[in-house]
Amino acid sequence: MAETLSAILLVTTSARESSLVFRWPPNPKSSPRLARPKPNDVSLPIDLDNPWKASNFPFTGIQDLPLENEAEYIWQRPAPDWDRHAPFSHSVSHSTSGRSSPIKDSQYKENRALVNEYDRLFGYSSEFLASILCPHPMMCHQKFELVVDDLAFIGHPVCADMDGNWRFKQERYKSGHRGRESRTTRSSQHPSPDRGTTPDPFPPSHCSWLQTFHLVFVLDLPDPSSSASGNVSKYFDIVYEQIAFIVTAVLYQEQVLSNFVEKECDLLWSLKDSCIAKLEPISTFMNQALESSSIAASMKGLYEAVKSSSMSYLTINGLPLELRLPPHLDVLLHSTDDEEIEALQTPDEEGYQNWGPDMDFGWKLPSLAPWKSLLLLDDSTNLDSYTSFKSVDDRFIIEGLVRFLDIASVTLSLADMASLLDWDLETQVFPTVRWLVKHQRANVVDFVHSGLKTVFTPSLKIEKPLSVLTEEFNQQFTHSSIMPLPQILSTISTAISKQTDNHFFASVVQSKELIPLYRDVVLWMLKQDLLVTLHLRIRIVATRELKIRVRFARERALAKHRKGRMTGLQQELEAYSVHSPYAQAGSSWLALSPKSAHKHFQRRPSAESIRSRLSEFNLRKDSRAGREDDDDKELNGSDSHDEENTGWDTAEDHLWPSMINDPGRATPLQRRWLTAMSEGKPAHIAKRFNLINQYFDGKKTDDEILYRAEISRKHLREVLHHYEEYLQTFLHPS
Repeated sequence: MAETLSAILLVTTSARESSLVFRWPPNPKSSPRLARPKPNDVSLPIDLDNPWKASNFPFTGIQDLPLENEAEYIWQRPAPDWDRHAPFSHSVSHSTSGRSSPIKDSQYKENRALVNEYDRLFGYSSEFLASILCPHPMMCHQKFELVVDDLAFIGHPVCADMDGNWRFKQERYKSGHRGRESRTTRSSQHPSPDRGTTPDPFPPSHCSWLQTFHLVFVLDLPDPSSSASGNVSKYFDIVYEQIAFIVTAVLYQEQVLSNFVEKECDLLWSLKDSCIAKLEPISTFMNQALESSSIAASMKGLYEAVKSSSMSYLTINGLPLELRLPPHLDVLLHSTDDEEIEALQTPDEEGYQNWGPDMDFGWKLPSLAPWKSLLLLDDSTNLDSYTSFKSVDDRFIIEGLVRFLDIASVTLSLADMASLLDWDLETQVFPTVRWLVKHQRANVVDFVHSGLKTVFTPSLKIEKPLSVLTEEFNQQFTHSSIMPLPQILSTISTAISKQTDNHFFASVVQSKELIPLYRDVVLWMLKQDLLVTLHLRIRIVATRELKIRVRFARERALAKHRKGRMTGLQQELEAYSVHSPYAQAGSSWLALSPKSAHKHFQRRPSAESIRSRLSEFNLRKDSRAGREDDDDKELNGSDSHDEENTGWDTAEDHLWPSMINDPGRATPLQRRWLTAMSEGKPAHIAKRFNLINQYFDGKKTDDEILYRAEISRKHLREVLHHYEEYLQTFLHPS
């Protein structure tokens, strides 16, 4: 919205007329729009639009190109005939009683330019705009969206009841939007009464003239000729829900409680009448309005905050209000790729949904999860620095916030912070984190090891030039033991290719005495978005040898039932399993004498023979399936098959290596493979593997595994060491 917001208007309706009370900025202008494509550079004839080429062909060269007036390419908003030919209106200023301002017609005619400065807006008269922006009462209390030429008007008009009194409307407070401003408005403290059963604790506000008011946001529409006009409808919805509706709700509440909006309009009309009577420019009126009117100051603050893509801190009738639009909202207006638009929407995963509905689109936030950490962007944690945050005006909340900030560190996870503070993670820690992130006081980052044994890689996109960053780095860190910034980036970039010692301490710090110094370096680089944390991810591979061993155990069990009769394939599988490097310790061939063992190896089938026999076995599986089923039925004494006898004749029952994609939902055959992996392993290691292998799906990071499995990093390393033949590990950003 930073690039599309043109103005914020406040329009009202009385018994006699509709009026534009205030606007910001004083002289708003919409972005220029082209009537036809314009070449970027006349030196490139390929950029010239076809209509120009058709009207100016042939031409001999670039030097012969006539340079047209740039204004000919600009689209001009057509002035309506009724507005251009109508007699000059005196409606630029009216007193609160509705009487015309006592300014002589001669003064209007002599100072037409001054009056137009007050009266004209986007090429239209203020009276006309007010009339179309204040709808009929039946259309109030709902979303308003009007598109006129290149402008869109977004708002939520509200009106008084039929008897002229302003009352809360109970059904409106039941809507889904109301919950979003409950923390910052007094509506949560004063719920709308049920007029049918209980007396009204807030008598209706009786107004003398105000019937309707409408805070309108004027937006530039994308050029329809653009190939990237974006998702305008979604864009309008977010502007309405997160800005227009909330501000209007606060104004409506204050009008009901204290007739606030009408009083402010009276004040603004009086100031405007005075300035016009004195023939003062509109800038004088604006300065006086900003000093005297809460609404005027809030409109200016909101406009400037939106244009700068920053947090807006407003005060309306002494009531604090904080608003901020998603920082990546404008991507909606330029993306032609649906996947890019979907990337702005947070996934349905728990860690992303913890941000809440207000921050689920256009924020590009990392997941808010217990194993994440918090990077404070402002080092000031004293109480006075946070009392300026108007929504946190309760002393107890401020003190709790400062306690949280005192312990917050990238070397602690959010779960650790909750434990140290004895806070509830979801009801206390997460809301505090959301508040800090939304107010640009902190960022959610990955946990950093206290000894800096974290693997980093340089960010793919660095906003500032490296020369500028290097100069800032040299000013910040003057210790001779600290590497220059370019050398640090180069070192960590090459370190990730190493199998071991690829973390920040081993590649850069290399001394425990320097950890405190480099911890500050890491914090500075994280704030500059120079580092990306790489996490260990783990997947499980069922190897060929493992599957052969499991298949052989199956065949041997069936052979016992067949009174020891083994097929030729089974004999070859047994021979392969005996002589393979994965044979069990204590197998029978170890007890043979050297001479007998030599003869035994000479009789061992070759690898080519086994592969040929395995191929033949796979081709005959279907024909053997019926006979094995009969054997299974006889073996189990029942027609039903339990888990031990399922999964053999499925698509995954083959003897080449494969990945177990989701160990937490392993099939019966995959569970047999997982069990076979633990054969010969220490009992406590096997038990730990059985508990945590559900997280080895390649999606969960090592930090998440440690949190969910409630184990230490040392215990995880032990499992990885004992099962490394079946595990695929890799580093990847979270």
